Amino acid sequence: MWPGPYGNFGSRKYLISSLDQSLKRMGLDYVDIFYHHRPDPDTPLEETMAALDHIVRQGKALYVGISNYEAEDTAKATKILNEMGTPCLIHQPRYNMMDRWVENGLLDVLETEGVGAIAFSPLKQGILTNKYLNGFPEDSRAVKDGRYLQTSQLNEATIYKVKQLNEIAISRNQTLAQMAIAWLLKDTKITSVLVGASKPEQLVDSLKALDNLEFTSETLNKIEAILKI
Repeated sequence: MWPGPYGNFGSRKYLISSLDQSLKRMGLDYVDIFYHHRPDPDTPLEETMAALDHIVRQGKALYVGISNYEAEDTAKATKILNEMGTPCLIHQPRYNMMDRWVENGLLDVLETEGVGAIAFSPLKQGILTNKYLNGFPEDSRAVKDGRYLQTSQLNEATIYKVKQLNEIAISRNQTLAQMAIAWLLKDTKITSVLVGASKPEQLVDSLKALDNLEFTSETLNKIEAILKI
């Protein structure tokens, strides 16, 4: 938010100040959900969670959530918030076919604690679409903005996997993007999927994932075999 030790991460000063600034810019009195975006290794978890509780009690947020917390810290954070009387409503993890870290315990913790999960980056910055099957379009993120997706990430092995996945999507009468979103929504532990779009037609395409959310065990096995290549 600003230079200095309190301009980022999870201190009480940062969280409260950053929300105040956000509300001012948006012209709002409160937000529905305020997330702490990632764990802060230099701030006690108790301080971060207390700040979230304070924000709710001030009426600046109706609910709070966390994002990118590993399973163990999620369990601790949820316990602290429950004891304060401000339960953790939802966790926003990065999750897609090629980025599976949440399956190593986090989804189980969320299910046990009754916390929702809204997956972000379901298309892995566009890799899980048909955009890069034949090279790099000039208007693509990989070409225009290398902060989140670099052309080096789209190596020969990755493109091969994407092409194989695209064939399965076609057999399901879906685009690859639609199948990637449906693949996430098949899991009852996933509350929702956070889709991004740079063009209206991309959002329309993503929403059509809801037309086919069913996967046979055979199809799921084929997908897993491709991802493990």
